[in-house]
Amino acid sequence: MAKSGEKMKKIAFQLLFIILFLLNQENVYSAGRVSFQIEMPSWEEAKEILPKYTKFTVMDVETGKQFRAQRRAGSNHADVQPLSAKDTKIMKKIYGGKWSWKRRAVIIIYKDQWIAASMHGMPHGAGALQNNFPGHFCIHFFGSTTHRSNFMDLSHQLMVLKAAGRLKEHLSNSSPYEIINAYVAGIKQQDLRIVSLTSLQKMKWKSVFNQIDNIKVSRMPMLPAEDLADQISLAVPIDIDMQIKGIGGRTFSGEINLIRFSPNDMWKVDSAFLEEVLN
Repeated sequence: MAKSGEKMKKIAFQLLFIILFLLNQENVYSAGRVSFQIEMPSWEEAKEILPKYTKFTVMDVETGKQFRAQRRAGSNHADVQPLSAKDTKIMKKIYGGKWSWKRRAVIIIYKDQWIAASMHGMPHGAGALQNNFPGHFCIHFFGSTTHRSNFMDLSHQLMVLKAAGRLKEHLSNSSPYEIINAYVAGIKQQDLRIVSLTSLQKMKWKSVFNQIDNIKVSRMPMLPAEDLADQISLAVPIDIDMQIKGIGGRTFSGEINLIRFSPNDMWKVDSAFLEEVLN
């Protein structure tokens, strides 16, 4: 009976967290007498909080599902493994039953700290734990970089901001070119929150996600920031490469229109070009 009560309490807490997050509250949450704040430390700070071999809980922001994991290695970000076969099973459920490179916003729960982070779901490299997970996966924190490029991965950084409750604030202060890059990253990562914030129109995004396997900006000349200060509309010349399911490679070469309703408002992408490409 006691175990059942604890399980129900855990489920209720997860549901409350998801509801508060979806309502776009600040990054401070309260649940009865329980109060907690989601922190967004830099990677330099996070790697000291979570040194190698530290065990912690990973909570997926979208689903509220949790699993236990351990940091095993990683100098530019954390190389992590699920602790057990049970944890691997939960992680795979988060990804819909298929391993994926898609980034997801997560919260790392360690002792009394809740830390914003981003993970992908693809086993790779070496693994040492008996957990039915063939390798390790990566968790990025704010300012983490990739092994190959030694640069921050935009999709990971957007997911960290999402986990911290700071995504809208970040995008509100972004240039139109940063908005386009975030919009494209949102489509690539199939993230409703990112595309809903950056698109002018409401779209049937799940249908879009089902059609586009991959997408990237291959050319986007930029105007100096001082030339954009008072503008409320902008046509950006651009080349966007896409992989369309059942069709293959396709490139959009043209202009993307962006609009904001005042110089202090956030830029939004006119998604009409996307409808043209897919239809």
